[in-house]
Amino acid sequence: MRILISGASIAGPVLAYWLNAHGFSVTVVERAPAPRESGGHAVDLFRPAMDISAKMGVLPHVEERATGADRMSLFREGVRRPVRVDLSKIFSATSGRHAEIMRDDLSEIYRDATADDVEYVFGDSITAISPGGDVRFEKAAPRRFDLVVGADGLHSNVRRLVFGDESRFGTYIGAYFGVLTLPGDPGLDGELLIHAGVGRTAGVYGARHLGGARALFLFRSERELDYHHRDVPRQKELLRGAFDGMHPDVDRWLDELDRTPAFYFDSITQLRMDTWSRGRVTLAGDAGYCPGPAVGGSTTLAIVGAYVLAGELARAGGDHERAFPAYERAMAEHAHGGRAVALSAAKTLVPTSRLGLWGLAQGARLISALPARPGRALARLTTKSARLYDSMTLDDHPPAPTASGGEAGREADSAVPATTGERTR
Repeated sequence: MRILISGASIAGPVLAYWLNAHGFSVTVVERAPAPRESGGHAVDLFRPAMDISAKMGVLPHVEERATGADRMSLFREGVRRPVRVDLSKIFSATSGRHAEIMRDDLSEIYRDATADDVEYVFGDSITAISPGGDVRFEKAAPRRFDLVVGADGLHSNVRRLVFGDESRFGTYIGAYFGVLTLPGDPGLDGELLIHAGVGRTAGVYGARHLGGARALFLFRSERELDYHHRDVPRQKELLRGAFDGMHPDVDRWLDELDRTPAFYFDSITQLRMDTWSRGRVTLAGDAGYCPGPAVGGSTTLAIVGAYVLAGELARAGGDHERAFPAYERAMAEHAHGGRAVALSAAKTLVPTSRLGLWGLAQGARLISALPARPGRALARLTTKSARLYDSMTLDDHPPAPTASGGEAGREADSAVPATTGERTR
């Protein structure tokens, strides 16, 4: 059985791994001309994602590339003295198993785990999908697949082709975020430096294996801003305007906007769809149920969704008419919970008032200062993400005994031609 996945970031490679493990033949197509290796921004992996990574045998690689941030200095706008926070205590209090890692590093780890068994085609994109599974590409010759999965992010091309324009499903929740790479040794040595004000938060952090640092910006806007998601100069202009005059540190970070080798900007938008499946097509990760980038635990949700989708397809023997509804039922509560977490986190991380700003600083200080057991209890009372993700339970979907050699594997001979882009096998 041949399955095409659009998107080679997080959900796509994880889904490819488990589909291959269950005996399906998998091709992954990615619009980018090559794997991204800039490091991206830091993402959190909570217990379910750590457990799935362990099942895949890649957890040691995840832990090796963890950012190593264990301290935070939080400066409130207009207040000279910072709040010093022990991040390691907060992480251990909020989640039973957790790692922070750069997004592109995580993507590389998952792709490497599938490189010998899954075909990756870079530099191409899907242009049409027929009800019968005929797929057209920008560059490759048309092909027929049994199933197609859109794992291509918030601005999913597959979702647009099959379900319609993003505006029908996206709900803006009042904030934007940007990330840029800063050159040189930041001298942070495991420290996260934050400047927070009413309606805006900026921070900088490094990672043990990186030669530079990442600056993260979040800011509120009551209305959606006028820009295209591929218009980078306009995005940089908006970011400068939102953080003008906040602090000399922030000014220095923004001075790198025109020189940075990597920049990302987007709205914090939730996807709210009644169904993620239509015919032979379904969606995974941010393409189907993004709770809100940077605030909702979307990486963990994407990894869980990929694992569940592959497991339900295996359980149903590849029958999508049974597997897709089962997948949606299994993920519905997690998706709703992720959206609630994101709304709460956005208010906390980007305070709407001076009282909220004070509460952010004092809450972090208190959890950090308390002994382990009461600190853990307070964190679980005040942190929705910990309650949501640590309470997730997943069915066990053991790999097929002949995952790489069954009938599904024998159908791989008709893969997309190498001339469509760079391939990894």
